[in-house]
Amino acid sequence: MTSTYKPPGLPERGRCLVMGVVNVTPDSFSDGGAWFDTGRAIEHGLSLAELGADIIDVGGESTRPGAQRVSRDEEIRRIGPVVTELARHGVPVSIDTMRAEVAEHAVDAGAVLVNDVSGGLADPSMARLVARTGVAYVLMHWRGHSHEMQNRAVYADVVKEVHDELRERLESMVDEGVEPHQIVLDPGLGFAKRPEEAHNWALLSHLDTFHALGYPLLVAGSRKRFLGRLLSDAEGNDREFAECDDATVALTTLSADRGAWCVRVHNVRPNADAVRVAAAWRTGGAQLDQGRAGPIGRSGP
Repeated sequence: MTSTYKPPGLPERGRCLVMGVVNVTPDSFSDGGAWFDTGRAIEHGLSLAELGADIIDVGGESTRPGAQRVSRDEEIRRIGPVVTELARHGVPVSIDTMRAEVAEHAVDAGAVLVNDVSGGLADPSMARLVARTGVAYVLMHWRGHSHEMQNRAVYADVVKEVHDELRERLESMVDEGVEPHQIVLDPGLGFAKRPEEAHNWALLSHLDTFHALGYPLLVAGSRKRFLGRLLSDAEGNDREFAECDDATVALTTLSADRGAWCVRVHNVRPNADAVRVAAAWRTGGAQLDQGRAGPIGRSGP
């Protein structure tokens, strides 16, 4: 099932979109510290757009398992100049935050999407902010903050429970004034989902269940632990995060083929290639997206 909703302010490419990750943090699970410097973060975001990212997701707070929260002011200090400069260059920017005040600062600076891993549960003001600004909004399945979420990864039927909890959050956000066309859903791979229990694979193999809710889907599995666990060595050691990029490309290809609206990735270029291959495959070549689609890159579709 393909959603009829078109999130406002975001590109339409006729294929699965690619969201590139810029973590302005010292402690993110995959690349913590690499882009903590403001100038390097801006340069990295611009580079990802040139390489084919349709959206750049800027985050100032790590949400890896066990991470501790930073203050609101520190989060704003980290993301503010990065969002401002990327938006000034015409890059569609997403702000990865659970705080309404941080989201508001980013939207005022030019962000066109709020990517809230708590689905509005961490900050009761988020729904009002999203409703008032009309900004596009990613609502993710969530069961608690990073320091406690894995303790809550207990399911009798992970697909049904994640589906039902997402639907409840969706209905709550709409009741608080958020328009349905603003919303993108995310099943929350890795968040209160245990690799050893195959929770993430169950969700991925049942994307059709989430499509049935009628909203665009974001799939965010890049470099996550369940991939490293799948690719563990003979001694049972998980593959390192940054060595899971090939598996991420496979995940992107399959997700795009199964109708994902967008994939969130760290290594943009091979995933940008993958969504184009998937689109050409699905349409028998009727959808040929030649060249990079980045707003500051070469000609798009």
